[in-house]
Amino acid sequence: MKKKLSIIGMPMDLGQMRRGVDMGPSAIRYAGINERLKPLFSEIHDMGDIPIGRPEVVVDKESNLRNLDLVAEKNTLLAEKVDEALNEGWFPLVLGGDHSIAIGTLAGVAKHYQNLGVIWYDAHGDLNTAETSPSGNIHGMPLAVSIGLGHPLLTNIGGYAPKVKPENVIIIGARSLDEGERILIKERGIKVYTMHEIDRLGMAKVMEETIAYLKERTDGVHLSLDLDGLDPSECPGVGTPVMGGISYRESHLAMEMLEESKLITSA
Repeated sequence: MKKKLSIIGMPMDLGQMRRGVDMGPSAIRYAGINERLKPLFSEIHDMGDIPIGRPEVVVDKESNLRNLDLVAEKNTLLAEKVDEALNEGWFPLVLGGDHSIAIGTLAGVAKHYQNLGVIWYDAHGDLNTAETSPSGNIHGMPLAVSIGLGHPLLTNIGGYAPKVKPENVIIIGARSLDEGERILIKERGIKVYTMHEIDRLGMAKVMEETIAYLKERTDGVHLSLDLDGLDPSECPGVGTPVMGGISYRESHLAMEMLEESKLITSA
């Protein structure tokens, strides 16, 4: 039975310093996402965009985090919208925006599952905190926030923390991990397929292992796909491009395998 799809736009670039990613939801809609996804869903409903505005950058003096209050406020609104979609039986698809939007997305999703799994398709670990981040950019922190690490304004969105267990997270495509992130990955038991593993094993094997692992341990799986997981030659218009990434063909295969598995419950 086909699911009903709810599209939610989050045109936010407050989690980093490079302007332009806020145009993502509009660009994806303009490219014809509804027509592309019609064969996969029984019904598609566009819930519109979370209102962001055009605020100037504000650095929180205590935490050194950029736009902390605004990022928390907008992600709270997003969490409520995602929660609403799930309550009404829709599959929520959130379009960004920088990757700080994953904070609100997971806050809205995780309350519907006892044991949520997460596939983090990204060049980065996004496991920094205010203490480890040299930039103070929150787009490098959403996975840390979601496992309960970080500023309480972010970790407590939705009224609970953590949103996901570290052992239920799989990062795919990593090739730019900070030392603090590497330590955290080992300490918390987060599974990672770097580009080294993808090159050696092949994307098919990586996805087979990912699907099998999460099927055994979770009751729902969220796919958080950052376009910088792909190589900049495929996706140049991202906030933090990193050379040596996943190809379009590999990504297409990965998404095909996830669709065939029927594992993904939100994205």
